[in-house]
Amino acid sequence: MPYKSNPVLDKLPKHLQQYIKPQNYEGYSAIDQAVWRYVMRKNVDYLSKVAHASYSTGLKKTGISIDHIPNMYGMNRILKEIGWAAVAVDGFIPPSAFMEFQAYNVLVIASDIRQIDHIEYTPAPDIIHEGAGHAPIIANPEYAEYLRRFGEIGCKAISNAKDFELYEAVRHLSIIKEAAGTPQEEIDTAQKHIEQVQQNMGEPSEIALIRNLHWWTVEYGLIGTPEHPKIYGAGLLSSIGESAWCMKEKVKKVPYSIEAAYASFDITQPQPQLFVTPDFAFLNQVLEDFADTMALRIGGLSGLQKLIASKELGSIELSTGLQISGSFDGIIAHEGRPIYFQTKGPTALSYREKELVGHSTDKHATGFGSPIGKLKGINLAIENMAPRDLKAYNIYEGQTVTLEFEGDITVSGEIITGTRNLNGAIILVTFKNCKVAHKNKTLYESKDGTYSMAVGEKIVSAFNGPADVNSFDRITHEISSMTIKTDTSEQQSQLEKYYEQIRHFREGKNTTISRHKVFDALKKDYPNDWLLSVELYELAVTNGDSDFAGEIVMHLENIKRHHPKVGHLIDDGMALVAGSFVV
Repeated sequence: MPYKSNPVLDKLPKHLQQYIKPQNYEGYSAIDQAVWRYVMRKNVDYLSKVAHASYSTGLKKTGISIDHIPNMYGMNRILKEIGWAAVAVDGFIPPSAFMEFQAYNVLVIASDIRQIDHIEYTPAPDIIHEGAGHAPIIANPEYAEYLRRFGEIGCKAISNAKDFELYEAVRHLSIIKEAAGTPQEEIDTAQKHIEQVQQNMGEPSEIALIRNLHWWTVEYGLIGTPEHPKIYGAGLLSSIGESAWCMKEKVKKVPYSIEAAYASFDITQPQPQLFVTPDFAFLNQVLEDFADTMALRIGGLSGLQKLIASKELGSIELSTGLQISGSFDGIIAHEGRPIYFQTKGPTALSYREKELVGHSTDKHATGFGSPIGKLKGINLAIENMAPRDLKAYNIYEGQTVTLEFEGDITVSGEIITGTRNLNGAIILVTFKNCKVAHKNKTLYESKDGTYSMAVGEKIVSAFNGPADVNSFDRITHEISSMTIKTDTSEQQSQLEKYYEQIRHFREGKNTTISRHKVFDALKKDYPNDWLLSVELYELAVTNGDSDFAGEIVMHLENIKRHHPKVGHLIDDGMALVAGSFVV
């Protein structure tokens, strides 16, 4: 097991556990720690003024340190007090899996950390975004329930093939953009590929729409009023660039509503507009309104068609509560209603998310099909028939019958038995020597085996994934690309040592280190590195060494002249030292 479990993580199904990887805390360099500290010091200073009050209190509740990258084990000891846990993963994971983790009260944290070159913003998920952005806000009970409920509903959203293509493209861009030394041409090509996929997505799927809601709330949400908003979205809380950008008047503030589901976004660019919710409770209201539009609650012909188009493992639930899980690939409709469905490959039958005994994927290894609806000329649906009614219509053990459904589906054979749900309604009728036909076309013939006909007047729900999470072996996670770990050069290793020496000096672990020698080495061998010089400036000021501080300022000014893009980062770091940081 690549992680230390706890009561929350113990509940995770195996298909989610496969995404978890060790955090490898020792793998963080002193430069990584310095990047974390810089971002957190700047964020906390600024966000105390513009973030929702839950952010500051949540930092304390969730054990997020300003000076050290959080250790997942330490976070979990504190998160369990609010009923949550955290796990490390490798970059982006599929959206449905990400949301299913949330449904189990588990925060997914990409354990890598951004390069210093992307210190303000990175399209790749990293521990700054996840740990410093998501974790503090879940200490708010109403928001935590929204996140859990979002995961519960979101993981049932049905996708299409284009969604996975976009996910893979975004993941690839995030990996190469964060990898040191990636040629700009390769990054541009990946960016263009994303744009091409986005322009050819077709009708947005449920997962695409709910992903928009996630983006405009969990990632980039504002709370309050459009005139006086506060930040709560993790993407804003973790980006020292966008947290300032979003407060500017040029960024349009729109009252949050279900319309946000239809507002697309570009992960690589600052957002030109943001949505503002009046409070966290309203988020749940909009989420439930959106869920009312999903196949999860509508079912019917449209829901079944979505599952067929998705070409993914999905489930339908009939009005009896019987659930069929598999890859749906066939449908016969009559007067706008489905009257027959068909799966291909392994299929399982369940009731109330629990697989029915004798109806596993072993039993239905090649697929499952069944009529649904009412019998022709009989107003009473089979599921509503009392035992006397069933006997009157010869739906009875030992009887050889031909059941003719509306829409010309017939089931002929000898009835062996029936299976009932907890309310006593019959949900399956099992035949031998059975033949299922539509008009003159044979759909299924049991020959030597048996056939179990599903009973249900209509499809009340259709959703992504299996009804019983244990029915299918989904430990097949394969990602086409992994985050790139480059070998550290000798020069980079030496720079990391200088960062570590200064870190140890600041923390009192080794006060014999000569800061002046480190600074001289920086000027000579690493003239463009600005962050360690800012840290040296901080120590010089706090120790009252004004001459040394002045020397460092001159060096930093020289860096700003040659590299103006980092000028504001240097200014902000020095302002933090002075206690006068202003955005």
